[in-house]
Amino acid sequence: MRTLSTPSPALILKSPPQTAPNGHETSSTSFNVTGETVALVHPPPGTRSRPSKVPPIALIDILPDPVLLHVLSYLSTPQLCRCARVCRRWYNLAWDPRLWSAIRLTGELLNADRALKVLTHRLCQDTPNVCLTLETVVASGCRRMSDRGLRVVAQCCPELRRLEVAGCYNVSNEAVFDVVSHLTEEASLQLTPLHGQQIGLRYLDMTDCVSLEDEGLRTIAFHCPRLTHLYLRRCSRLTDEAMRQLALHCTALRELSLSDCPLIGDFGLREVARLEGRLRYLSVAHCMRITDVGLRYVARYCPRLRYLNARGCEGLTDQGLSHLARNCPRLRSIDVGRCPLVSDAGLEALARCCEGLRRLSLRGCESLTGRGLMALAAGCPELQLLNVQECEVPPEALRLVRQHCRRCVIEHTIPAFY
Repeated sequence: MRTLSTPSPALILKSPPQTAPNGHETSSTSFNVTGETVALVHPPPGTRSRPSKVPPIALIDILPDPVLLHVLSYLSTPQLCRCARVCRRWYNLAWDPRLWSAIRLTGELLNADRALKVLTHRLCQDTPNVCLTLETVVASGCRRMSDRGLRVVAQCCPELRRLEVAGCYNVSNEAVFDVVSHLTEEASLQLTPLHGQQIGLRYLDMTDCVSLEDEGLRTIAFHCPRLTHLYLRRCSRLTDEAMRQLALHCTALRELSLSDCPLIGDFGLREVARLEGRLRYLSVAHCMRITDVGLRYVARYCPRLRYLNARGCEGLTDQGLSHLARNCPRLRSIDVGRCPLVSDAGLEALARCCEGLRRLSLRGCESLTGRGLMALAAGCPELQLLNVQECEVPPEALRLVRQHCRRCVIEHTIPAFY
C-alpha cells in the first residue's frame, strides 16, 4: 500500500526497491509520482525488513572541519580525549594542536603523572620532544600528582605561561626547581632561535604545597621574572626571607596571596611593599605576625592597591587602617574581619578617603557601633557588599546604609533588621 504525504527531511530520499524474503517487492517501496512526494511507510511492529544499504548520515558529519574544530574548542581535556575515540576524522581533529593550548586535570584519584606523560607524548608527535602550543597546565586537587608529573611538564612545555598545582601535597622543592630552571635555562636557549621569544611563567598557583620552602620560592623568583600572579596560600614553611627574593626578582607581580602563611610578618610585608605601584591584590589573611607596622609599608609604597584581605590579623588597629585609607584611595575591596582592634575610627577614615569602596567585610569586629556605619553610608555610596555578621550594631545604622547605598547587599546576624 502506498501513502502520499509530506515526509520529514530525512525521508525525502530515493530508495531502491526493497525485496521481501520470498523474492517479491514489499508494499512499503518509496518512489516519486509526478508532482508528489511518496514517503516510506514504516512496517508495523513485528514484521521484519532488510536494513537500508545506504548508511544514515549524521548531521554533525556534514559540518566542515573548521566549524567542528570550533565546537571542539569548548570541550574539556577529558572530553577531547573521548572524542578522539569516535572515528578517524574526529581523532585527527581532536588532536589538532590548536585545541591544546591548555591541559586541565581534576580529581583526587586521577593518576596525574601518567595523564601528563601520555598527553604530552601525543602532543609531541609533530614537534619531537616539545609541545610548542601548550601554555597552561592545571592539576589543582590532583593529590596523586608528584615530582614526576612536574618534571614531564618541565621537559616538554617550553612555552608554559600558567601552572596551577593547588592541593598537590607531594610536590617538593626539587620539582619546582626542575620546572622553573629547566625551562628557562635549557629550553629557552634551544628554542628561542626557533620562535623568537623568551620562556616566561606568568601565573603560578601553589596553594597547599606544604613542602615548599624559601629555597624553592627563591628559585621560582630568580627564574620567573615575568610572574604577575602568584598564589601561595597555606604554604606554611615560607618566611620573610622568601618575600625578599620575590621583591628582588619578580618586579612585575600584580597579585600575591600569602593567606595562612604563619611565618610571614611585618618584615615580609616591608619587602612586598618594594613592588611599589604594580601591586593590585594582596591577601595576608590569618598571618598573625602582621601588625600596623607592615600595613604602613604597604600603604606608603603601594598606592594603586585595589584589594586587601587582612582577615584574622589581630594586630591591626584603626591606626593602620587609617594609613591605608589615606594612601590607597583606589581601594575597592577590604576584608578586616576578626580584627578585634578595628573600630569606628577606622571606618570613618575609609569613608573620608575611599569613596569608591565596593566590598567591605567586618565580620566579628566586636568594637563597632552605629557611628562607623553611618559614616560609611554617607561616604561610600558605591558600596555593594557589607558583611557585619557577629557584630553588635544597631538596626538603624544598617537601614541608613541601605538607604544611601541602594545596591548594597548587607550580610548580618541581627534579627531586628529586615
